[in-house]
Amino acid sequence: MKKLVYAVLCLSLLGMRPATDDQECNSENLATACIPKLSDGFNFLKSYKVDGLAKDKVEYSYVFTKGTQYLINLCANGTNTDGIVVSIFDKERNKVATSKVNGQFISAIAYPCNATGIYYIQYTFDEPSSHCGGSAMGFKR
Repeated sequence: MKKLVYAVLCLSLLGMRPATDDQECNSENLATACIPKLSDGFNFLKSYKVDGLAKDKVEYSYVFTKGTQYLINLCANGTNTDGIVVSIFDKERNKVATSKVNGQFISAIAYPCNATGIYYIQYTFDEPSSHCGGSAMGFKR
């Protein structure tokens, strides 16, 4: 009887495991795929994984330098940016750039830095088919 209960319990647990095909995010591959898509003249600086399967937003911080222009691009599995929005906030949390302009999603934003300091790079999701993507940041002076 114990073996039967154990077998039924094991089978029910296997049936309750999360679906891996639909709910898995390969954000590292997407971030790597974004690197060669940086515009000409920009040097690769950093890539970001945008794995928001369990979150409403993903946020990173980075120190920007005055007189430097930064470019952040997006890559996603779906169409273009798949509803992923990247926004840059200054140290006081004022939004200084975003990839959603007049209801349109753009795949890259450029920000000419006017003040050295910490900036926040925030990824949010505006009706995406998945909360998964990647991003690369480049710079030029």
